[in-house]
Amino acid sequence: MSEEEKETTDAREGGRDEGAPGPVQSDEVAGGGAAGDAGSIDMLMDVTLKLRVELGRTRMSVGDILNLKSGSVVTLGKLAGDFVDVLVNDKLVARGEVLILNDRFCVRIAEIVSPEERQDVSGG
Repeated sequence: MSEEEKETTDAREGGRDEGAPGPVQSDEVAGGGAAGDAGSIDMLMDVTLKLRVELGRTRMSVGDILNLKSGSVVTLGKLAGDFVDVLVNDKLVARGEVLILNDRFCVRIAEIVSPEERQDVSGG
């Protein structure tokens, strides 16, 4: 009997070394099914993430930036009425429209970005 056949036979018969790792049961990993899933999600509810709403972007030369003063107007790449980007930890997750509610800006989510469309926008 080859060494490989012997190891296979030992494993089937329960003849593993006590220190050798065995298969993990799904209950050990998942925490017991649906109830475990709810507990896992509950643990995440207090995690703080950075949410940012991006109105638009533009590129400017250093000279133009140094010439900015109070009252200067910076033109952005988006048109009035275009959706703004909603980013979570620098990942695009949604798009929405800017509104004013009780004298504060707010964003009404218009669409959730599919996982395939999500991108890291931290690089510029």
